[in-house]
Amino acid sequence: MAESNAQNKAKLISETRRRFEAEFVADKSDKYDPRDVERLQQDDNWVESYLCWRHNVIDETLKMLDESFQWRKEFSVNDLSESSIPRWLLEIGCVYLHGYDKEGNKLFWIRAKYHIKDQKTTMDKKKLIAFWLERYAKRENGKPITVMFDLSETGLNNIDMDFVRFIISCFKVYYPKYLSKMVIFDMPWIMNAAFKIVKSWLGPEAVSLLKFTSKHEIQDYISVEYLPPHMGGTDPFKYSYPPLVDDDFQTPLCENGPITSEDENSSKEDIESDGKETLEMISNEEQPALPKKINPPESASKTDENEKVDSKIKAFKKPLSVFKGPLLHISPAEELYFGSMESGEKKTLIVLTNVTKNVVAFKVRTTAPEKYRVKPSNSSCDPGASVDIVVSPHGGLTVSAQDRFLIMAAEMELSSGTGPAELTQFWKEVPRSKVMEHRLRCHTVESSKPNTLVLKDNASNVSDKTSEDLYLQLNRLLESNRKLEDQLQRSIWFQQLLLALTMVLLAFVVSFFYSLYS
Repeated sequence: MAESNAQNKAKLISETRRRFEAEFVADKSDKYDPRDVERLQQDDNWVESYLCWRHNVIDETLKMLDESFQWRKEFSVNDLSESSIPRWLLEIGCVYLHGYDKEGNKLFWIRAKYHIKDQKTTMDKKKLIAFWLERYAKRENGKPITVMFDLSETGLNNIDMDFVRFIISCFKVYYPKYLSKMVIFDMPWIMNAAFKIVKSWLGPEAVSLLKFTSKHEIQDYISVEYLPPHMGGTDPFKYSYPPLVDDDFQTPLCENGPITSEDENSSKEDIESDGKETLEMISNEEQPALPKKINPPESASKTDENEKVDSKIKAFKKPLSVFKGPLLHISPAEELYFGSMESGEKKTLIVLTNVTKNVVAFKVRTTAPEKYRVKPSNSSCDPGASVDIVVSPHGGLTVSAQDRFLIMAAEMELSSGTGPAELTQFWKEVPRSKVMEHRLRCHTVESSKPNTLVLKDNASNVSDKTSEDLYLQLNRLLESNRKLEDQLQRSIWFQQLLLALTMVLLAFVVSFFYSLYS
């Protein structure tokens, strides 16, 4: 059955390409961007998205392709960049990507209060919408998106039906299959009549994707962690430009200092703890683990005991999956595993291995920078060397499966320095085409151990967080075990002595009776 569906799909795609080339491209080649025509011949998913949106009716699909391709040529969609958009539009923050809904779909925010109807700026605003959608489509080919129409603090001046119609057309014609739903927040009663018209534009099928919400209902679709305070959420994100929000991946809290809201005492304690924790990694490509150096006030004669303690602390020996990129091998390959808060705070490790002959600069970014501490988050890796990156939840915040991490890497010239200033300048100048990117998802583990490296602050059911305290407690445990062993040895020695005396006494008795009766 599955094979038959695949064959039918392939036939529909092939027929669509053939007919579009014969019936449209031949007569309208000057109205299409050659790059779009070429992509249509190579990208099956792109053709399928148009077919699916038109219920596999080829005639309707061809009309849709024609309209979409003409629009793409008119707006120069393939060439849209930051320089194509007036800076003030990027700075005001009326349109941007940020966060995820409860189904894991990216949120496309449209803040209506920043939009004032003005014929002079209409084209620029439409290009801004196209810029963001094309940017998303190139990064997440085919993944749905949720449109967040934030109508709070809006009035008649913000109503622009032409602009709304353009946004709807983007999802009906230009980016088919991308619309997951359209969440309308806090719509003023004065706009009720306007949205009756909007429903007619969407059509009966798409109307079901409209979700009208208030502060109480919006949490049915989006978690509080991705909602701003005025929607009843806890998301501290504030849009700013520059830099452009890079698919919402931002630099997390790193070792350079605490953020404003961080408690200084807990920060200091965490940093000291981070410096003392023991790490061990045994990957698919076996690598020797470096022993942890602990220097408590103990005598040198206890070296063997220290090794025993270390071996008990280093309990994470399951192999890690490895992503083999052109510049770096990254382990784990897909998911970072964290323990739940109920089972104690957990940390995890990302291991980068440079597989080139040059120094590789790397950056770590995340969709939730306020949640995580990453050490190091911006550094470099020598040829053939490995770097351990410790990722830990910050300030008791909860890890979400919707959080993601982005590893960015690029090769540096041998003459380039690797200090903070040199790295900053390097990332400003390096071409995007030379940057390797790899994404990691987050996963919370309740009870079973994951197939990855996890650093346990509460190892061996010990409440203290620092490994020095852990060492001392384990050392006391070993000392207690030694005393028990000594007592056992003495007990065994006493039993052996008692047995020997019993045997001597028995031999004496036997000898006595033997002499008596002989």
